[in-house]
Amino acid sequence: MSPTAIWLLLCAFCLVIEILTVGFLLFFPGVGAFLAFLTSLICDIIAVQIGVFIVSSTLMIIFLRPIFAKLFKTKDLPTNSDSLIGKNGIDLKDIVGPDSMGQIKIQGEVWSAICKDKITFKVDDTVTVDSIDGVKLVVKEYTEN
Repeated sequence: MSPTAIWLLLCAFCLVIEILTVGFLLFFPGVGAFLAFLTSLICDIIAVQIGVFIVSSTLMIIFLRPIFAKLFKTKDLPTNSDSLIGKNGIDLKDIVGPDSMGQIKIQGEVWSAICKDKITFKVDDTVTVDSIDGVKLVVKEYTEN
């Protein structure tokens, strides 16, 4: 197989993997492989082609990757559970004292809940979500939103 074909295959491989991962890590070696492919069309010396690939890929990763990462950064969106902090819910299962497991209904969903304080919540009491501990909501006494 000729070096020209190898550079073209490496370019295609890097760009296809980049499309699947979208991390801007293999994009630049893919462009470097394309530049080495172009070099192979005008120069038969393998060392020159490899040099073009290594230097161009390295420089693009160092200088262009941070710029691309900032340009294409997506905003972090809070998850559904993060949006529940500070909201009020209805106790469905008694929560008796610290770290006792109960259940609350909040925004139409049923969640496991615990209370870190020495408070007892009875069924149908209104509680306020204080924080999240794993997959459990940590609740406290009801407060107005």
